[in-house]
Amino acid sequence: MKTATSGTRGAFSSNRGINDFKNRMFTVFVWGISACIVLFILALLYLILQKGLPNLTWGFIMGLPSEMEEGGGIGPALFNSFYMLFISLLIAVPLGMSAGIYLAEFAPNNKWIGFVRICVEGLASVPSIIFGLFGIALFVEMFQIGLTIIGGAISLAFLNLPVMTRVTEEAIRSVPKELKQASFALGATHLQTIRRVLVPTAISGIVTGICLVAGRAFGESAVIILTAGVTTSGEMWDFNLLSPGETLAVHLWYVQSEAIVPDAVSISDKAAAVLVFVILMFNILFRIPLWIKDRRNKH
Repeated sequence: MKTATSGTRGAFSSNRGINDFKNRMFTVFVWGISACIVLFILALLYLILQKGLPNLTWGFIMGLPSEMEEGGGIGPALFNSFYMLFISLLIAVPLGMSAGIYLAEFAPNNKWIGFVRICVEGLASVPSIIFGLFGIALFVEMFQIGLTIIGGAISLAFLNLPVMTRVTEEAIRSVPKELKQASFALGATHLQTIRRVLVPTAISGIVTGICLVAGRAFGESAVIILTAGVTTSGEMWDFNLLSPGETLAVHLWYVQSEAIVPDAVSISDKAAAVLVFVILMFNILFRIPLWIKDRRNKH
């Protein structure tokens, strides 16, 4: 036994130097790739923001767009972006969380539920233009309401519903089973366990999912073009759900491709900067409560 043990130690000892070298090389490789990706993202953000942010004015942000003359703003398009985002999240987040909790906690483990999960995963990866075509068939052709804010918002909700469902399900499943069992042992019902243990513990993953769908909805253009149109009502604060619903992303695409205003390049640079800045703010604002909660838990 001693001979076998010493022989094994000798084999490991002889390869230890080579293994340490390979480990260091792999660590350097991973850190190098990560640094390149981070630098690329920062450079891209800087390139977009430095072109537009210094030239932003309050008149541009709140002003009405112009078809022929230079100096137009993005006010109605920016308002429509927030308005439709709010409506879509109001639909997608409760339904997506409910579906995710059901799949994680209540759904039986059978072939039918497995097929449902495959369908949800497939819908989460479907190109957005497919949901736009579905929105045309539903709102424009079936209900005959035309290109409207409500049609675009509901189509965005359909687009984000599968993603929200999958993120919620995985976040709930990642909660340690010991917490769930401890809650049951203390006499809590299944519903109380979900409300007071599972969801609060999984809230970080759920908020990450909300950030993803919010950023995707705010920057989406294909669905909006097909269901809400490429024009606005011309009013800054138009809450009419049946009005045309051009968003900031659609306005950016329109200015870059079809607009004939002399300052189209300047408008597109500033609109792109606003779009990126707002999406960054979404991620920061959504995570501030989580950072505060983590600090309190540590103390």
